[in-house]
This record gives sequence, structure tokens and C-alpha cells, in this order.
Amino acid sequence: MNAHDTAPVPPPGCPAHGSGARVPLHGPEFAADPQAYYEYLRNYGAAAPVELAPGVEATLVTDYAAALQLLQDSGSFRKDARRWRAFNEGKISPDSPVAPLLAYRPNCMFADGADHLRLRQAVTDSMARVDTRRLSRSTEQISSYLVSQFGARGSADLLGDYAKQLPLFVFNELFGCPADIGDRVLFGITGMFDGVNAEKAAEVLFQAVGELVALKRRKPGDDVTSWLMQHEARLDDEEMVHQLALLLSAGSEPLRNLLGNTLHRLLTHERYAREGGLIDEALDDTLWENPPMANFAPHYPAADTELAGQQLHAGDLVLVSFAAANTGPALKASRQAGSNRAHLAWSAGPHACPSKEPARHITVTAIEHLLNELPDVELAVPEDSLTWRPGPFNRALATLPARFTPIRPVRRGEAGPVGAASGQEKPAGPARPAEHKGMWSQFLNWLTR
Repeated sequence: MNAHDTAPVPPPGCPAHGSGARVPLHGPEFAADPQAYYEYLRNYGAAAPVELAPGVEATLVTDYAAALQLLQDSGSFRKDARRWRAFNEGKISPDSPVAPLLAYRPNCMFADGADHLRLRQAVTDSMARVDTRRLSRSTEQISSYLVSQFGARGSADLLGDYAKQLPLFVFNELFGCPADIGDRVLFGITGMFDGVNAEKAAEVLFQAVGELVALKRRKPGDDVTSWLMQHEARLDDEEMVHQLALLLSAGSEPLRNLLGNTLHRLLTHERYAREGGLIDEALDDTLWENPPMANFAPHYPAADTELAGQQLHAGDLVLVSFAAANTGPALKASRQAGSNRAHLAWSAGPHACPSKEPARHITVTAIEHLLNELPDVELAVPEDSLTWRPGPFNRALATLPARFTPIRPVRRGEAGPVGAASGQEKPAGPARPAEHKGMWSQFLNWLTR
């Protein structure tokens, strides 16, 4: 056997096959079998040359130890996207499909040093004030409302009808959005992530969040927006808008995917019984093997440097593959041996997810409540017919069709309106007139029936 016989072969359909080109992380081939791509990328070493979208080049770190080194070394690797050399040189089109998630914004995700510490502490402290009992209550009420919209049909797309909407509703409640503002927040985020007139959707979102900040300046409440505003970091209005937009958009999409991926696992792996105790196990397995953010954490070397034997230049775009690091040979062996070594689904270092505990709590509560409402829910199509959304960053199903015994439509739970039991001012004020047709208005009206 010669060297040619043992050379790594790119996955089927990969345009890098035999060309020496960068490995594309976009298109249906990558979405259908990303693990085959990660296995191939490991042949490059700890990091590999990839293409995130046509013409958008990056280096992807696939090794666990190298990923930790990058994530924890904030001196050598910076987050400020204004360092992105290819973008500064005009090589990246502003309308590139990956630009909205990579382009600089003045929030804690793109900040370094003292600016990052200040903004991040304000976000972390404000999110830490969320009461888990209130979070459970609001998640259950929102779950009941969403199930009431499709329960009588006996079928649903658990992505579009449930997992996609629930995080947006929960965040609207946590941030104290009144009806009109909440409607536009939901419209903006949905449009941005669905790619439906994304530029206009982003404009709607930022305008709505700006109005929310102005409202809470006048009349603070028992909500994350008000807590963030009252923090000793003293965020100004622009800083408030950008931190809230980050929490709303960067929080809702991964949570949507985590919900969907965990439901997918529960419905396609027979070893999970439909009991609350095993939902945590399914969630952990999902975070290890199918994390909702597969490849992200953009960083830029502050100077020419080396990472695990790979040469990097100042301003190069470097990303971490959480999915590849979690499933790599070394970490897989440690996990099977019972090691407590943590997976990277929540990232690590100073920019690790600030909301992992609320996200986990929402996911478990939402799935428990759904399975209690629909105890015989099952996948409505063959598992191999399911498709995954293309894209380099998220790991997410396109749809998750399910069927179940139809149930009587739920009206309103016995608990009071969201937040009422905790003393929170009712976010919508008086019930809105019937002409308000936004999703958040409809939910608030349902609560008052």
C-alpha cells in the first residue's frame, strides 16, 4: 500500500475533492453530514482552511486543546471584528450571507479588554437575577399557548410551531416587552434568521429595542432590560440597544436549535423514555454530539502567531468548531472513560455563554411540558427524510414533523399572567384591541381570556 492509498478523501460532493481548495462549510452536502467533513478536516491538524460562504475564507479549529487555548488567550486572539483583514480590504461583500453574524457591532461579543469586562459584567449580573420559578412559570404558560395553536390538529412541525417561537416569547417576557414592541421584536428576529428581507427585519428589531430602552428609562420594571439599565456599569442608550439586540438574537437562535435538536434526539432514539429524568440526559447528549452552534466564536490574531503548529496572520478570521472538538478522538475517549471534562457547546473562556443556566432550564421545562401535553407524540416521517438547514454556524433541522392524539385546545392556565406571581408589572398593560395581530399581542390576549 502506498501513500496515495491512505490519503484522506474529502466527503462526497465536497468541492475540495482533488482541488486543494478550501473545504466549504455551506451547502446541502455539509448540512447533511457535517461529521464526515470534520473527520476530513482533522487531517489538516488542529486547524483547517475552510470557506464559510462563497469568497469568505477562514481557519477552523477542530481540536479540543487548541480550541481551549484560543478561547482562553484573549491577549493573542481578539474579538473585535474591526480587525478582520479580508473585510477591511474589501474582499468580503457587505451583503454576504455570513456578514450579519460576523460584522462588528458595539456589544460585549465584539469587545476586548476593559470594554468587554464592563459590558459582559452588566449582562452576566442582569441575567443572574432571573428567578428560576418565574422562568418555569412563563415557559410553561408560553408552551401551553403554543400547543393550544396546534393541539387539536393532531400534527405539528415542532420546529416552526414550537421550538422556533418559544425562545422568542420567553425573551420578550424576560425583557419586559409590551405588546406592540414585542410584536416587532418577534418580526425582526424571525426575518433576520429566516433571511426574509433581513436588512429591513434588522431595522425593525433595532427600532423596537430602542423604543423599549426609552420606555424603561421612563418606567423601569422587574425585567432584564431594567436591571441592565440600573447596573453600576451605567450603559448609555446605544450600549443598551446593542446588548439587548445581542441577547435577543444570539440567544433565541441557539436556544431554538437546542430545543429542536433535543426533541429530535428524544423522538429518534428509543433508549430515551418519555420521562422528565431522561430529558436532561438527552439534552447533555445533544450538547456533546449535536450542539446548536456548531462552528462560531470568531477571533482575530492580534499579531502573526502560531496555534498548535498552524501559522496565522494578524487579522485572519479564526473560528472554533465546537461540534468537531466535542466529537474528536481525544475528547471522545475521555467521555467514554467517564471523565468530567466539559464539552465546548457553551464555548469557554471570557466569552463563554452568559446564559447557559437559563437556556438549559428553558429547554428542559419546555420539553417536559410538551411531552406532558402530548404524551404519545412521535415523528411523522421517516428519520432519514429529515433535512438540516445549510450554513456554517448553526446546526438546525429545517422541520420536525410530528403526530399525536389530538387534544382539546388549551385556554388559559390557572396561573396568572406571565410575571404576575412575582410582582412584575404586566408587560402589556390593558389588553390590546382585537386588531392587533402580532404573535406577542395574540399571546397576551390569550392570557387574559
